[in-house]
Amino acid sequence: MEDINLDTPDIMDAKEAAKIWGKNNGYVRTYYKQNPDKFPSGSIRKFGQAWVVTTKAMEAITGEKDPRKKE
Repeated sequence: MEDINLDTPDIMDAKEAAKIWGKNNGYVRTYYKQNPDKFPSGSIRKFGQAWVVTTKAMEAITGEKDPRKKE
């Protein structure tokens, strides 16, 4: 089994991700409900009330690279 590093900035809650990409707070949740097939396998998951996404998911659904990594 592969170890998962939860300290990586590439894993974030949906609201934080939306803010980073300049979207509204409900963007990820709404997008997922309308287009679940657009998310790469293993890139989004709900834990209780919180949605957790990866950078890979956000790049896939927005078509934009991680704004934190722009030079």
